[in-house]
Formats: sequence, C-alpha cells, structure tokens
Amino acid sequence: MARQLLAAGLYAAGLLALRQISFSHWEVFAGFRLCVLLLVGYRYWPALLTGEAVYLALNAIQSVDRFGLAWAVLYSLPPAGAAMPVVAFCKERLGLFDTAGRIKMPVLILCTFVCSVLWASMNILSFSVMKLPTDYVWAGMFVYAARLFVGSFTGALAVVPLVFCIREMHADGEFEPSRLVRNRLFVEAASIMLPALVLLAWVGAHAHQDGIKQTARIFMFLPVVMLALRHGWRGASVGGAAASIAIVATMPALYDAGTLEAQVFMAFAITTLLLLGERIAVLSEQEARKQQEARMNLALAQRNLWLGEMQLRQTSHALEGLQETFRTSYSELLDRVRHALPAPDEREYRLRAAETQQQIYRLADSLYPLLWQEGGLAAALRQGTIARVLDDLGVRYWCSFRNDRNVEVEREVQVVLYRSICDLVVHLCQSRQVTGISMQLRVGGRPGAGWVLVRMRGTCNPASSLCADRLQELSMGLSASGLGPEAVRDRISLFGGVLRERLARDSVRLSLSLATS
Repeated sequence: MARQLLAAGLYAAGLLALRQISFSHWEVFAGFRLCVLLLVGYRYWPALLTGEAVYLALNAIQSVDRFGLAWAVLYSLPPAGAAMPVVAFCKERLGLFDTAGRIKMPVLILCTFVCSVLWASMNILSFSVMKLPTDYVWAGMFVYAARLFVGSFTGALAVVPLVFCIREMHADGEFEPSRLVRNRLFVEAASIMLPALVLLAWVGAHAHQDGIKQTARIFMFLPVVMLALRHGWRGASVGGAAASIAIVATMPALYDAGTLEAQVFMAFAITTLLLLGERIAVLSEQEARKQQEARMNLALAQRNLWLGEMQLRQTSHALEGLQETFRTSYSELLDRVRHALPAPDEREYRLRAAETQQQIYRLADSLYPLLWQEGGLAAALRQGTIARVLDDLGVRYWCSFRNDRNVEVEREVQVVLYRSICDLVVHLCQSRQVTGISMQLRVGGRPGAGWVLVRMRGTCNPASSLCADRLQELSMGLSASGLGPEAVRDRISLFGGVLRERLARDSVRLSLSLATS
C-alpha cells in the first residue's frame, strides 16, 4: 500500500509541476503521463488513476463556480484512464517492446497519436459544457480542437522519445563519464545542434517581422534532420525535444498563430524523422554488426597466421633436435666401425654426415630463423637466412633497420614482414633477374599508432640471371610461397598493408607499408 500511495503522490506531483510550464498547444505533462503509463507496471495503474483523479478533482473544485458543475465532472475524469487500454493493447498485441526490451518506434508513434486524439477529445468534451464568460470571444470548435490535439501530440513527441532514448543509452552504459564524452550523439548535440537552435531562437524572438520569425522557426528543423540522419531515431528524439523548446521560446504571446503553425510543421517533421530514424538505426546496427564480424574475421585470420607460424617454429625446433640426434648417432656408429673402414672412407662418411647436418640446419633455419629468436627481426634481416642464401647465390644484399622512437612492433606484424620480404626477394630474383638487393626498413609513429615502411631496390641484369635450380634453392632456402606480389598483398592486407612496385630500365623498386598498434 505504501508503494501505491508513493506512486500516486509522485505522479500527481509530476503533473502539477509540468502543468506550470504547459499551455493548450504545448502540453508537456501529456508526454509525462504517457511515459509513466509505458514504463510503470500494471499493478501501479490503479494508483496512477487515483492520483490523477484526486489532482484533477481538486482543480475542478476550485473552479466549479466559475465554469459549472458539468465541466467539473468531465474535467475530473483522469485522461490516463482513457489511455490505459491503448497502452496495454500496444504493449501486449502490437509488441511495443522487442525481446531485448527496446522500443519499436512505429508502435510508439501510433500509441502517442491515438492517446493524443483521446485526450484532445476529452478536453473538447469538457470545454463544450463549460460556462464561458459573457465577454469571451469564441474562436470556433475546430480551432480549439486543433490547439488541444497539437498540444498533446507535440508535448508527447517532445518527451516520450527522448525518455526512451535516455533509457536505452543508460542500459547500454553510454552515460558513464568516460563514454559520454566520446559519444557522438552527445558531442554533436552539444557542439552543433544546441548552438544552432539557440541562435535561431534568438533571431526568432528578437525579429520584428513575422516572415523572419517564421523562417527561423522552420530552420530549426535542419539540426533535427542532421541528428536523425547520423544517429537514427535517437538523434531525432534529442533534436525534436530541443527544437520544440526553441519554437516555444520564440512565441511572442499565448495562442500565437505563427507558433502554432511552426509546431504543426515540427510535429510532422519529428514524426517522419522518428519513423525514418528507426530504419536508419536498423541499417546502422546491421552495418555495425557487419563491421564487427569483419573485425572478428580479420582477428581470426591474424591468429591463424600466427598459429601457422608457431607450427613452423615447432617444426624448426624438432629439426634442430633431429640434427643433434643424427650427429650423436652417426658419430657413435662411425666410432664403432672405424676399425673396419679405411681412413679415406671414414673421412668421406664424416663429410657426408656434416653436409647432411648442415642441410638440416638450413632447413630448420629457413622455417624459423634461429637468429630471429636470438637477436630479433633486425638481426634476422641483416645477418640471417636472407643474407646467407643470397650470398650463396652471388646476389649482393644490404639492409638498413631504423626504429628511432623504439616503437614496439607486434609479433604478428613481424611475422608478416619477414615472410613478405622473403617472398619479395624471391620475386625479384625470379622475375626481375636482379644481381643486387638493397633494403631499408623504418619503424615510426607512437605507441598504439605505429607504422612500418619497407623499401626494396633491386638492380637488374638479365645477362646474369640465375638458373632454375638455383632459383628453386633460393625459394626453398627462404621458405617462400613462390606466388609473388599477389600473395604478399593478401598477407599484408590482414594488417592494412599496401604494396607498390615501380619498374625502371635497370632497377625495380618495391615499397611495403604496414600499420602496427
């Protein structure tokens, strides 16, 4: 019972407070009433009905002598009672809230429109039996009906969508200070919409010509459009509420015809933008979901690339172990049969064993350079497998590595860089018949937003091209894919990399850039 009384008291207090800033064609309390019915549970509805009835009855008692008993009776009927069946039908039958608890804007607009019609009808009914003063100028029932409907509808449009926007943003945690200052809707509303509306409201309030006033009011529609197109129905709700307040701020007198016309236009605009904004929000959510899926797929591809590299590393370590086992076993075998072998044969067997061990070492080093593990990427590029294999083939090689700001390069990016450089070296030797390769690698940026740039220059000499066997030895020695620049582009695209190739008469230049976090 205490909660019921508290609900009735708070509801009546809210109506009393909002009636102080409302008038016939801008009834903010109508939006408050509809929000309460939409958000409060059914078990509190009797308390709400009682609270509003008591509040209206007290007002009617104060004016019964002036306006008559019939008016007092009709005025005391709580409008919330007429709206309750509509709200219940929209919630239960039309699915006002989806499974996630989010509002469906078309159903909300329909509910707002029907409730506004009902409330305007109740006001017209009570107004029709009111005893009017003898000097009162009757403007016609249609005029009063239009004012009352526009007041209920614009008041509801200014409050209800904004309340649900705040509700959903709060549910998403957008009101945390760290997230709010980065929220684009909040930033754009504070930096663009509010200054524009304040300026237009000032022009409309201080202009002496009706045309300028009305133009300023119509232009208030533009910030609402901007927010709606960028942020969907949430932007339309924020912009619509602010624009409604700005239009009322330009009102020179109560029942001003120009203000009423601007309110009608703004009500139509807000309704349209809310419906359009919901579709925009759906499309934006779908696009955000696709981008999230793309990021997840990209991250998965990067992890798979790293897992493949780890498998190569394990294979390299296994080959190192095999090399040591082979050396030990072969040495023991030769020691046991040495007395039965001539000295020249023993030397030949030992040379063959050493050559086999060297081949195993090179294979392990090509899969995952040992120098890379010990000295890092710079050492692997300067003195590692690439330098050794090219030196064996008679191709000049020079490498420069700079990281002046000590930007840390991710392990995945290092893998992509090394494998891409190996593929490009093989490509230069196979397709461009180079006799010398020079490479510059630069790391720059700042922590969290770094970049890597690789520039390679190959000196071409078709007369000294390598034979097919040597090229095959080069490809195997570097564990290259042999697929050329296209494979490199596919690999570096996982990290937003770009590869460019420029041919000259006696040289070829390659540039590779990657982003690193």
